[in-house]
Amino acid sequence: MKQIVLMIGLMALVGCGKNKPVPQKKAKATAGVKLWEFETGGTIGNSSPAIGSDGTVYIGSNDYKLYAINGKTGVKLWEFETGSSLGRSSPAIGSDGTVYVRSTDKKLYAINGKSGVKLWEFETGDRMSWSSPAIGSDSTVYVGSMDGKLYAINGKNEVKLWEFETGGTVYSSPAIGPDGTVYVGSWDKKLYAIKTDSKGLAKSPWPMRGQNAQHTGRAPTK
Repeated sequence: MKQIVLMIGLMALVGCGKNKPVPQKKAKATAGVKLWEFETGGTIGNSSPAIGSDGTVYIGSNDYKLYAINGKTGVKLWEFETGSSLGRSSPAIGSDGTVYVRSTDKKLYAINGKSGVKLWEFETGDRMSWSSPAIGSDSTVYVGSMDGKLYAINGKNEVKLWEFETGGTVYSSPAIGPDGTVYVGSWDKKLYAIKTDSKGLAKSPWPMRGQNAQHTGRAPTK
Protein backbone atom coordinates (compact mmCIF):
# COMPACT_ATOMS: atom_id res chain seq x y z
CA MET A 1 0.00 0.00 0.00
CA LYS A 2 2.84 2.35 0.92
CA GLN A 3 4.43 1.63 -2.47
CA ILE A 4 1.22 2.59 -4.29
CA VAL A 5 0.98 5.91 -2.39
CA LEU A 6 4.65 6.65 -3.15
CA MET A 7 4.13 5.97 -6.86
CA ILE A 8 1.11 8.30 -6.98
CA GLY A 9 3.14 11.04 -5.27
CA LEU A 10 5.99 10.74 -7.76
CA MET A 11 3.59 10.89 -10.70
CA ALA A 12 2.02 14.03 -9.26
CA LEU A 13 5.43 15.71 -8.97
CA VAL A 14 6.35 14.82 -12.56
CA GLY A 15 3.01 16.13 -13.78
CA CYS A 16 3.56 19.45 -11.98
CA GLY A 17 6.91 19.82 -13.70
CA LYS A 18 5.28 19.64 -17.10
CA ASN A 19 3.06 22.60 -16.28
CA LYS A 20 5.92 25.01 -15.63
CA PRO A 21 5.94 28.00 -18.06
CA VAL A 22 8.54 27.80 -20.84
CA PRO A 23 10.52 31.05 -21.44
CA GLN A 24 9.57 32.58 -24.79
CA LYS A 25 12.30 33.68 -27.21
CA LYS A 26 12.12 37.21 -28.52
CA ALA A 27 10.81 37.44 -32.07
CA LYS A 28 13.41 38.39 -34.66
CA ALA A 29 12.78 40.99 -37.35
CA THR A 30 11.40 39.27 -40.42
CA ALA A 31 13.58 39.52 -43.53
CA GLY A 32 11.94 41.38 -46.38
CA VAL A 33 10.06 43.80 -44.11
CA LYS A 34 10.32 47.48 -45.08
CA LEU A 35 12.34 49.52 -42.61
CA TRP A 36 11.69 52.89 -44.24
CA GLU A 37 11.19 54.62 -47.58
CA PHE A 38 12.30 57.98 -48.93
CA GLU A 39 10.71 59.68 -51.90
CA THR A 40 12.73 61.90 -54.24
CA GLY A 41 11.29 64.49 -56.60
CA GLY A 42 11.80 62.35 -59.71
CA THR A 43 12.28 58.81 -60.90
CA ILE A 44 15.43 56.90 -59.99
CA GLY A 45 16.61 55.20 -63.16
CA ASN A 46 19.94 53.37 -63.34
CA SER A 47 21.45 55.21 -60.38
CA SER A 48 22.58 52.76 -57.71
CA PRO A 49 23.10 53.89 -54.10
CA ALA A 50 26.51 54.34 -52.51
CA ILE A 51 27.00 53.79 -48.77
CA GLY A 52 29.41 55.90 -46.73
CA SER A 53 31.50 54.72 -43.78
CA ASP A 54 28.97 56.27 -41.37
CA GLY A 55 26.03 54.55 -43.05
CA THR A 56 24.87 57.56 -45.07
CA VAL A 57 23.24 56.49 -48.34
CA TYR A 58 23.78 58.61 -51.47
CA ILE A 59 21.48 58.34 -54.50
CA GLY A 60 20.89 60.37 -57.65
CA SER A 61 17.46 61.19 -59.11
CA ASN A 62 15.97 62.49 -62.33
CA ASP A 63 14.92 65.63 -60.44
CA TYR A 64 18.55 66.76 -60.98
CA LYS A 65 19.49 66.16 -57.33
CA LEU A 66 21.86 64.02 -55.31
CA TYR A 67 20.42 63.00 -51.95
CA ALA A 68 22.19 62.05 -48.72
CA ILE A 69 19.95 59.92 -46.49
CA ASN A 70 20.48 58.49 -43.02
CA GLY A 71 20.67 54.75 -43.62
CA LYS A 72 19.12 53.89 -40.25
CA THR A 73 16.15 56.27 -40.21
CA GLY A 74 15.54 57.32 -43.82
CA VAL A 75 15.82 60.99 -42.83
CA LYS A 76 17.24 63.32 -45.49
CA LEU A 77 20.52 64.87 -44.40
CA TRP A 78 20.96 67.12 -47.42
CA GLU A 79 20.36 67.45 -51.15
CA PHE A 80 22.55 68.91 -53.90
CA GLU A 81 21.08 70.16 -57.18
CA THR A 82 22.92 69.91 -60.50
CA GLY A 83 21.96 71.27 -63.92
CA SER A 84 20.39 68.08 -65.26
CA SER A 85 19.43 64.47 -64.55
CA LEU A 86 21.36 62.20 -62.17
CA GLY A 87 19.11 59.20 -62.63
CA ARG A 88 21.46 57.24 -64.89
CA SER A 89 24.75 57.48 -63.03
CA SER A 90 25.80 56.17 -59.63
CA PRO A 91 27.85 58.14 -57.10
CA ALA A 92 31.27 57.06 -55.82
CA ILE A 93 32.95 57.97 -52.54
CA GLY A 94 36.60 58.93 -52.08
CA SER A 95 38.84 57.93 -49.19
CA ASP A 96 38.24 61.34 -47.55
CA GLY A 97 34.45 61.04 -47.84
CA THR A 98 34.10 63.24 -50.92
CA VAL A 99 31.18 62.14 -53.11
CA TYR A 100 31.67 62.19 -56.88
CA VAL A 101 28.73 62.11 -59.24
CA ARG A 102 28.24 63.02 -62.88
CA SER A 103 25.23 64.71 -64.43
CA THR A 104 23.85 64.93 -67.97
CA ASP A 105 24.71 68.65 -67.83
CA LYS A 106 28.21 67.52 -69.01
CA LYS A 107 29.71 67.94 -65.54
CA LEU A 108 31.36 65.81 -62.90
CA TYR A 109 30.77 67.11 -59.36
CA ALA A 110 32.80 66.68 -56.18
CA ILE A 111 30.65 67.19 -53.08
CA ASN A 112 31.48 67.20 -49.38
CA GLY A 113 29.84 64.03 -48.08
CA LYS A 114 29.03 65.53 -44.67
CA SER A 115 27.69 68.96 -45.61
CA GLY A 116 26.56 68.61 -49.23
CA VAL A 117 28.67 71.61 -50.24
CA LYS A 118 30.15 71.56 -53.74
CA LEU A 119 33.93 71.36 -53.75
CA TRP A 120 34.39 71.61 -57.51
CA GLU A 121 32.94 70.73 -60.90
CA PHE A 122 34.58 69.59 -64.13
CA GLU A 123 32.96 69.94 -67.56
CA THR A 124 33.53 67.44 -70.36
CA GLY A 125 32.93 67.95 -74.08
CA ASP A 126 29.44 66.41 -74.07
CA ARG A 127 26.84 64.90 -71.79
CA MET A 128 27.83 62.11 -69.43
CA SER A 129 24.91 59.74 -69.64
CA TRP A 130 25.30 56.29 -68.06
CA SER A 131 28.99 56.34 -67.16
CA SER A 132 29.60 56.35 -63.40
CA PRO A 133 32.91 57.51 -61.90
CA ALA A 134 35.54 55.19 -60.45
CA ILE A 135 38.26 56.35 -58.05
CA GLY A 136 41.87 55.17 -58.09
CA SER A 137 44.19 54.71 -55.12
CA ASP A 138 45.84 58.06 -55.87
CA SER A 139 42.44 59.86 -55.80
CA THR A 140 42.24 60.08 -59.60
CA VAL A 141 38.62 60.00 -60.78
CA TYR A 142 37.90 58.20 -64.05
CA VAL A 143 34.67 58.80 -65.97
CA GLY A 144 33.42 58.42 -69.54
CA SER A 145 31.53 60.93 -71.68
CA MET A 146 29.33 61.01 -74.75
CA ASP A 147 32.15 62.92 -76.48
CA GLY A 148 33.85 59.52 -76.84
CA LYS A 149 36.48 60.12 -74.20
CA LEU A 150 37.56 58.69 -70.89
CA TYR A 151 38.72 61.41 -68.51
CA ALA A 152 41.23 61.16 -65.66
CA ILE A 153 40.70 63.99 -63.17
CA ASN A 154 42.57 64.87 -60.00
CA GLY A 155 40.00 64.23 -57.28
CA LYS A 156 41.47 66.90 -55.02
CA ASN A 157 41.53 69.91 -57.33
CA GLU A 158 39.52 69.07 -60.52
CA VAL A 159 42.63 69.33 -62.75
CA LYS A 160 42.42 67.11 -65.83
CA LEU A 161 45.36 64.72 -65.86
CA TRP A 162 44.67 63.23 -69.27
CA GLU A 163 41.95 62.10 -71.64
CA PHE A 164 41.73 59.03 -73.84
CA GLU A 165 39.64 59.16 -77.00
CA THR A 166 37.77 56.11 -78.25
CA GLY A 167 35.93 55.66 -81.54
CA GLY A 168 32.44 56.09 -80.09
CA THR A 169 30.33 57.28 -77.20
CA VAL A 170 31.47 56.04 -73.77
CA TYR A 171 28.34 54.93 -71.94
CA SER A 172 30.37 52.36 -70.05
CA SER A 173 31.47 52.83 -66.43
CA PRO A 174 35.21 52.29 -66.01
CA ALA A 175 36.62 49.47 -63.88
CA ILE A 176 40.04 49.59 -62.21
CA GLY A 177 42.22 46.49 -61.98
CA PRO A 178 44.48 45.72 -58.99
CA ASP A 179 47.51 46.96 -60.95
CA GLY A 180 45.77 50.26 -61.83
CA THR A 181 44.77 49.33 -65.39
CA VAL A 182 41.48 50.99 -66.29
CA TYR A 183 39.06 49.03 -68.47
CA VAL A 184 36.25 50.78 -70.32
CA GLY A 185 33.93 49.93 -73.20
CA SER A 186 32.86 52.16 -76.07
CA TRP A 187 30.04 52.40 -78.60
CA ASP A 188 32.68 51.55 -81.26
CA LYS A 189 32.33 47.87 -80.18
CA LYS A 190 35.70 47.87 -78.39
CA LEU A 191 36.87 47.29 -74.85
CA TYR A 192 39.94 49.33 -73.97
CA ALA A 193 42.65 48.67 -71.37
CA ILE A 194 44.46 51.86 -70.38
CA LYS A 195 47.58 52.23 -68.26
CA THR A 196 47.32 54.66 -65.33
CA ASP A 197 49.35 55.83 -62.35
CA SER A 198 46.79 54.47 -59.91
CA LYS A 199 47.62 51.30 -57.97
CA GLY A 200 44.17 49.80 -57.91
CA LEU A 201 40.94 51.13 -56.39
CA ALA A 202 40.85 53.78 -53.70
CA LYS A 203 40.63 52.49 -50.13
CA SER A 204 37.25 54.01 -49.50
CA PRO A 205 33.78 52.76 -48.54
CA TRP A 206 32.44 53.00 -52.12
CA PRO A 207 35.08 53.79 -54.80
CA MET A 208 32.98 52.76 -57.82
CA ARG A 209 29.53 51.65 -58.96
CA GLY A 210 28.64 48.44 -57.12
CA GLN A 211 31.37 49.11 -54.49
CA ASN A 212 34.01 46.91 -56.15
CA ALA A 213 35.03 45.35 -59.45
CA GLN A 214 32.77 42.37 -58.74
CA HIS A 215 29.81 44.75 -58.15
CA THR A 216 28.78 42.88 -55.01
CA GLY A 217 27.21 46.05 -53.63
CA ARG A 218 28.31 45.22 -50.09
CA ALA A 219 29.61 47.86 -47.71
CA PRO A 220 32.95 46.79 -46.14
CA THR A 221 32.76 45.63 -42.53
CA LYS A 222 34.55 47.70 -39.91
